[in-house]
Amino acid sequence: MGQFDWFGSIGATKEAVAVLNDQPILFTILLVVLVTIILQCVLIWYIHYATMKPEQKVKKDKKKKDAPKK
Repeated sequence: MGQFDWFGSIGATKEAVAVLNDQPILFTILLVVLVTIILQCVLIWYIHYATMKPEQKVKKDKKKKDAPKK
């Protein structure tokens, strides 16, 4: 029983589980890379949003009070 045997229940091959049990640093590196990519995407979105001109920002229109009732 290794630390990563539960990967077998979600479809990993025996060889993949053996590699992760032998070198658990690979799983840690994978998690660090995924978190880093997600943080970069959030930063890019924030820079895009923060540098938009006021006329580029879409404002939500409130329901018009003068709209005819059906």
